[in-house]
Amino acid sequence: MSDTADDVEFPYDETASRQEKIESLQERLGVIESQNEEMRDKLLDANAENNKYKQKLERLTHENKKLKQSPLFVATVQEITPDGVVIKQHGNNQEALTEVTDELREKIEPDSRVAVNNSLSIVKRLDDETDVRARVMQVDHSPDVTYADIGGLDEQMQEVRETVEMPLDRPEMFGQVGINPPSGVLLHGPPGTGKTMLAKAVANQTDASFIKMAGSELVHKFIGEGAKLVRDLFEVARENEPAVIFIDEIDAIASKRTDSKTSGDAEVQRTMMQLLSEMDGFDERGEVRLIAATNRFDMLDEAILRPGRFDRLIEVPKPNNEGRELIFQIHTRDMNVADDVDFAELAELAGDASGADIKAVCTEAGMFAIRDDRTEIARDDFVDAWEKIQLESTDDTGNSLAFA
Repeated sequence: MSDTADDVEFPYDETASRQEKIESLQERLGVIESQNEEMRDKLLDANAENNKYKQKLERLTHENKKLKQSPLFVATVQEITPDGVVIKQHGNNQEALTEVTDELREKIEPDSRVAVNNSLSIVKRLDDETDVRARVMQVDHSPDVTYADIGGLDEQMQEVRETVEMPLDRPEMFGQVGINPPSGVLLHGPPGTGKTMLAKAVANQTDASFIKMAGSELVHKFIGEGAKLVRDLFEVARENEPAVIFIDEIDAIASKRTDSKTSGDAEVQRTMMQLLSEMDGFDERGEVRLIAATNRFDMLDEAILRPGRFDRLIEVPKPNNEGRELIFQIHTRDMNVADDVDFAELAELAGDASGADIKAVCTEAGMFAIRDDRTEIARDDFVDAWEKIQLESTDDTGNSLAFA
């Protein structure tokens, strides 16, 4: 036989070849699906980006349209007549007669604030204006000071409660007796005697809206600003009846009037005039009670002290021996005090101390104990604290201001 190896024929494996093609196609299909998924993600991202730019375009288009519009002017309705509405434009005080739609006519009334266009046609009614500074003075959360935290002022507390709380809680009593309830109370006395604490206790005790401010906040640089803030302050109080307004350091705007011609003094006097008008002017004050406090009673103008404005003038003096002992007990009730501490003795030592002085003594006594790494406050700590506070409260001439 002459057959050689080259002449040998191997059978073709058709099944294996097909399997390889299938695997190759499946591999390509997986790659295409992966690319398709990737392109889908990119498309979603592009759509999201496109939507973001569309929103930005709409916003810019809207802002551009607003900027191209003519500005509106603020005016006040003076009179509503059959022929139209008489308005006074703010700024130039010019009056004009303008037409108004029937729909707007039903919404406006004299003294309403409105917006007008260049042709002085009323576009819309504006909300009544009140200074935002007056609104932020409203106390949302009651102070944690109660009448139990005030010592030696039982008579003063009773008068304040009769003047402020009773008319709000039991107004029928005054009607049955046939008298008008007191409208205001002025607390006066030396610094640190508890005037502000009394006001805080009222805010804690009553459910009425409580609005606090300092007299200095009513003193402003520009003419009319202080008077406007006073007006808005009482307006906010009337909107939230029953309400209590507390003005601390009222002598800042209610000092005696002088012949001074300076613009600053004139502005302070204008502010006081507005306060007097709000206290007993033609407009009813409503269920609004006024508490004021001052350390300088001698500086106040007589006009603000007369009955009808402040019906109660309550002096808040420095406490007596019994009051000082009670104040020591109040300020040390949460302190770890040794058994040898005699509050009656401490009250005797602090002969001319105010409530604020006694609180400072108690705090300083605690600091002496902490410095010595002790958790109990001894009698000597209070004595040392008294000596330190006495030294700090001594004037240049060597006279003690805090204790006798």
